[in-house]
Amino acid sequence: MVRFRRPHPEDVEQLLLNAKLRDELEPFFDESLQILDSGRVPIRVENEFLSAILAWERAPVLPIAQWFTPTLAPPRADHLAAEELHEVLWDMIHKLASRRIYLDFTDHLSDVELYRLIVRDILPSQEKMVDLSSHCIYFNCAEADGDIDTWLRFYASEEERLGWMEETGEPLPPVESSPYPRKLPDGSR
Repeated sequence: MVRFRRPHPEDVEQLLLNAKLRDELEPFFDESLQILDSGRVPIRVENEFLSAILAWERAPVLPIAQWFTPTLAPPRADHLAAEELHEVLWDMIHKLASRRIYLDFTDHLSDVELYRLIVRDILPSQEKMVDLSSHCIYFNCAEADGDIDTWLRFYASEEERLGWMEETGEPLPPVESSPYPRKLPDGSR
């Protein structure tokens, strides 16, 4: 006698969700879906993956400033006193973090330099506004000016510095302590 196991209601829900997600993803079908081999991962995990792909595909591309209501439009740095600039800067840093946008390697920049970098480079940056808790954007502020010297001087490990020197044959700049140490939100909490 063959015995059939009754599916658990959650299993049925997950299978129905999987079919719905696959139907919605049909217009976007590409190799990212081909890597899924049904049955090799739990259906819940597959559905999370499919949901993330669908969110990515549907997300609008907007300047980061427009991710906020109202749109972030900070005043020019030269219109602010030092204390005001510091306050507005940290308000922007926390607003960016609230949308899972994080700034890395900022300790070589003064408040004014970081403020200008955010206003000039980050707020107008066109990015996909994906609303998933697992999706974060990190801006490497040491590469903002394209100068490897900043990275080597303030952030690179000794191993990275030596590797760079071996690869390029160029002399290394001296290691320096960061002049503006900050504890910024980083998405780890």
